[in-house]
Amino acid sequence: MPARNAAIAFARAGVPVFPCAREEKWPLTSAGFHDASCDVHQVETWWARWPEANLAMPTGNASGVDVVDVDVKGDAGSGFPALERAAMAGLVDGELARVRTPSGGLHLYFPAMRSRPQPCWQAAVARIDFRGTGGYVIAPPSILTTDGGRVAYRLFSVSASDTNPVDAVALREFVDPRRARPSTRPAEWAPAPALDPSRLAGWVGRLQEGERNAGLFWAACRLAEAGFPPDAVTSALAPAAASAGLPDAEIATTVRSASRQASARPPRPPGPRQTSIPWSANPSPPRRACDSRCLP
Repeated sequence: MPARNAAIAFARAGVPVFPCAREEKWPLTSAGFHDASCDVHQVETWWARWPEANLAMPTGNASGVDVVDVDVKGDAGSGFPALERAAMAGLVDGELARVRTPSGGLHLYFPAMRSRPQPCWQAAVARIDFRGTGGYVIAPPSILTTDGGRVAYRLFSVSASDTNPVDAVALREFVDPRRARPSTRPAEWAPAPALDPSRLAGWVGRLQEGERNAGLFWAACRLAEAGFPPDAVTSALAPAAASAGLPDAEIATTVRSASRQASARPPRPPGPRQTSIPWSANPSPPRRACDSRCLP
């Protein structure tokens, strides 16, 4: 069915939805997933204004569903090996439904734990992301333009057995264990224990126009200094930068520049180094109107 009809069906079932740009993932409403609504009249109004809009829903307690996203990026890697290991460990049992994504990946829908909201996270190396409270997901029958043309999100299966919430904390620790990463840099360049690529990615995803390039450059420098190679920096930050509105070519150029600068810097003298996220002009960065802390 058309995305408009699906949006109305979701709203009538009590699932809040909102429109995203045609064949894109970014919201059309001013406050993004915060505007999601079950009001059928509001949903009809949105799709009357944007008849070819994609359909999205907030994840977590807002909709009652959490989503495990298995990513596929061609030669850059696939999340299916990590998913298979997690399935063998019994960490992804009890899903509500499975949806095939345009990239060839998979969205696994689980009932949300309303008594214990679970925030979003990204495991860039494993190529597994989690969309919980504070995020959103593009839903069928939305369409994206890929290298293979226009491809729709497709419902793959619906569970006929009991469903259970996913333990996002246990899943993350399994697919992305917090091991110390080796570094060939001098000891005084060693990363502080608090350095977390997913936290940096979340910050990059909230940058506003005029702040995005400089913010991405700063975050990429921090990861490069911590010993991450350029492809790992790209995997960790590119999805968030794209959701903030940066084009792919600009993201790639910024990451390369940050990696070159980090490797060209002389060793820093021993002492504390800044790893907390800065904001020179605004100690607390302003939120974008459509703040999407979790990428679809």
